[in-house]
Amino acid sequence: MNSVKIWVHIIFSTKNREPLLTDDVRDLVFNNIRQIAKEKNIYIKSINGWQDHCHCLVCLNKNQSINKIVKQIKEKSSDWINKSSVIKGFNWQDDYFAVSVSESNLDKVIHYIDNQSEHHRFKSFNDEYTEFKEYFNKST
Repeated sequence: MNSVKIWVHIIFSTKNREPLLTDDVRDLVFNNIRQIAKEKNIYIKSINGWQDHCHCLVCLNKNQSINKIVKQIKEKSSDWINKSSVIKGFNWQDDYFAVSVSESNLDKVIHYIDNQSEHHRFKSFNDEYTEFKEYFNKST
C-alpha cells in the first residue's frame, strides 16, 4: 500500500510583485484559495501572506506534485479574482518557491505564516524571498 505525506511551504507573488492584496481583499482571496484547495483535494494546513504574496503550507498526497497544485491554485484563484472583480486585471507571477517541511517544524512554519502582517512591518517581500532562496539554496 502506497502512503505519502510530504509537507511543503509554497510562496508565490502577485504579477510584478504589485501590492494588490490589500487588507480588504486579502482574506477574500485566501478564503477562495482554501475553497479551491478543498475542491481539488489539496490539503492546506495554513495560508496567509501580505500585499504582494501568499504563503501556503500544503500536505501532498501520492497523486499530487508541487507544480500541479500550484498551477491549480494560481489559475483558479486568478480566474475567480478577475470574474468577481475583487481586483481588476489580476495575475499571479509565473514562478514560485517551494521547500519541504519536516513534521518537527510544522508549528514553527505555521507560526511564521500566521504572522505575516507582523513580519512584513519590518521586512519587504523581496528581502524575505531573497533570504529564503539564499538559505535553502546553499545546500544544493
